[in-house]
Amino acid sequence: MTSTASAPSPEADRAGFGARTALVLVSLVWPAQLLSAIGLLAGNAQAQIAIHFHTTQIAWFTLLSSLVGTFITPFVMKAADLYGKKRVMVALTVLGLVGDLIAALAPSFAVLLLGRGIAGFYAPMAMLVYAMARDVFPPRLVGPASGLIGGGIGIVALGGPFLSGWLLDGAGWRGVMWFLAAASAVSLVLLLAFVPESPVRGERTPVDWIGGLLLGGGVTAAVYGVGRGAQWGWTDAKTLAFIVGGILAVVLFVVVESRIAHPQYEISMLARRPVWSVFLATSLLAGTVYSAGTINQLLGLMPKIPTISDGLGYTATKLAWIGAPASVLIVLASVVTGALARRFESRVLLAAGALLATVGYALSAQFHHTVPQLMGVGIVVALGVGMIVALVPVMIIEVVSPTEQARANGLQGMVQGTLVTVVTQMIFVVLAQDGTVLKGTQFYRDAAYTNAFWLAAGFAAAGMLSVALIPRLKRLDSAEVGQASL
Repeated sequence: MTSTASAPSPEADRAGFGARTALVLVSLVWPAQLLSAIGLLAGNAQAQIAIHFHTTQIAWFTLLSSLVGTFITPFVMKAADLYGKKRVMVALTVLGLVGDLIAALAPSFAVLLLGRGIAGFYAPMAMLVYAMARDVFPPRLVGPASGLIGGGIGIVALGGPFLSGWLLDGAGWRGVMWFLAAASAVSLVLLLAFVPESPVRGERTPVDWIGGLLLGGGVTAAVYGVGRGAQWGWTDAKTLAFIVGGILAVVLFVVVESRIAHPQYEISMLARRPVWSVFLATSLLAGTVYSAGTINQLLGLMPKIPTISDGLGYTATKLAWIGAPASVLIVLASVVTGALARRFESRVLLAAGALLATVGYALSAQFHHTVPQLMGVGIVVALGVGMIVALVPVMIIEVVSPTEQARANGLQGMVQGTLVTVVTQMIFVVLAQDGTVLKGTQFYRDAAYTNAFWLAAGFAAAGMLSVALIPRLKRLDSAEVGQASL
């Protein structure tokens, strides 16, 4: 791959966050964290939606967008290389806005899922944002900017619950859907007005349609099979067909990519130990922390019904106040971690974040019945989450070149998105083992929440162990970053 950008000047390297740079940063933080806002607001709304439409299939309200995003990611990354990251980001935002409008107006659960599926085109946005930050910021600002973009999840976690409480308690779940549509429109305006086009381009080679379909389709099929496993049965022929067929498609993708002239992804990049080990650890940990929030949302917002439901029955606003201290800590931990990554090994920092997340989820399994318990264990989890989300973009920068950045972000995002979908579905499967269906709505007992938190702790522990596979990496200060188009 080639880049059309020249190396940044020493003056650009010494530049700080001026007014223009700050506007670009805000315009990148917004679309990246809109994904987090979608996850949080939609997660809080799913209890109302399940009751409104009398459905036991509410898991697909959040999973469908992930499936669509997973499928299109290979083609989005190729389009970004060919036509520019900004152009592709604008196109994805327009599609996301259309999907949000359909969901807001949906007269049935099926139409709601249709809207959520179209909105799934927005899913690869964060991967492009991180690649854009590397392209347009001077070298000394790439680390802090990436940390702030990732740490913006804390701002969402702080303000999002209060916003969702205000929307849900005042306007219901449709109010949430209308807000998401408005937020997508704001994202579109910011991108058009303030974000420059990336100077980095890939070679204009033919699109690898076969490779993209094998990878996107294979991963999507396997995830769909996992999602349907609880309903169809894990040994059912349809379940096995999707899962095994999806895995075989991914294997065939590897074979095809090693033989064609212009592959979607260079297998040689994936064969490098620093790359695959970082992909594995960051995807497993980020996938876990993004999925585990579902447990708290259901626990806090589901009603308390003797012998039927052991939800805490809080309002969305009360749940927001409970989570506020943890949200502040996510922001602080991510900002501090982004700065520390310039001085300390990122793999050590990632292991520390994974340890905190593991301990936090284990504590949550035992202590989730009162407000003080939720706030106390939430602080431990928040420190781990803040460190993990800040390090994901930083570590990818440390192991790939600028021309590999968009594709590397895309592939890591696919792995992470797949794990988010799988872990989320497994959480719902575990919850349902100690649940009851009443009038078409799925409710959960206390044992269900306990086991779900233990599942999250297990995945976080696996992520912590996977960090040991990462070799010593070059520090962020030594990585080739920043095309400085600002």
